[in-house]
Amino acid sequence: MTFSFRLRKKRVNRSFMGSFSLFILLAIFGAFMILPLIYAINNAFKPLDEIFMFPPTLFVRNPTMNNFIDLINLLGNSWVPFSRYIFNTVFITGMGIIGHVLLASAAAYPLAKHKFPGQKLMFTVVVLSLMFTPAVTAIPTYMIMSWLGLIDSYWAVIIPAFAYSLGLYLMKQFMEQIPDVLLEAAKIDGASEYRIFWTIVMPNVKPAWLTLIILLFQILWGSDGNGFIYSEQLKSLHFAANQIVQGGIARAGAAAAVALILMSVPITLFVFSQSRIIETMATSGMKD
Repeated sequence: MTFSFRLRKKRVNRSFMGSFSLFILLAIFGAFMILPLIYAINNAFKPLDEIFMFPPTLFVRNPTMNNFIDLINLLGNSWVPFSRYIFNTVFITGMGIIGHVLLASAAAYPLAKHKFPGQKLMFTVVVLSLMFTPAVTAIPTYMIMSWLGLIDSYWAVIIPAFAYSLGLYLMKQFMEQIPDVLLEAAKIDGASEYRIFWTIVMPNVKPAWLTLIILLFQILWGSDGNGFIYSEQLKSLHFAANQIVQGGIARAGAAAAVALILMSVPITLFVFSQSRIIETMATSGMKD
């Protein structure tokens, strides 16, 4: 009786109509979520008369590459080469991500797997720091960078990224899921704390630092460094894009092209990393 009931229940859960209805529901929500992306892509290829058309159209009627040509001409006339803006953004983003992932992981490991005085208090402070937005900490951050003499340098943006508290919280929560017996077995075999951290802990929290890379990439890629960087040759790509956008109606087409270029990089990174994150989350579950 129990066996037949389970079979019937299994068949009901996998009914064709139920799966089809769920697929339709998810497709509807997915269509709404992808509409802004479709609009941004089409906007980049619209002539000016279509960009300012009311009511606005979702799809472009007369596609043109003039927006990208105007963008190239604008950037070519700038006294700072466009490649310099790209280098600044890539350098700030790369150094910020590497430094934060290493620092957050190293700080989360003792919080998750070691006992020491003040451990709970330190983690409570980390949790409370999640309540503060970047706007609240902007002035203290500027004062600290000024005292260190790092204003108007790459490090004025990179070093504050090291202290991204969400990364520390995320790494600590994932490291707590690693069984203590696994670490104790490694210690019995003679492994040092550094070897345990690099060869056991870090591979098992791969979903955490992959997710952290995506989150921090989106933050640093879209950062313009205003308030911390004043030299034009140190400005980021996002700053150059804002300068184009503020050029008025005549630059609306170039601004649409810039918006597409800026958003394409984070979306591409997310698309290529999403399957990896889901795969590692599905295969990294461990229990005592």
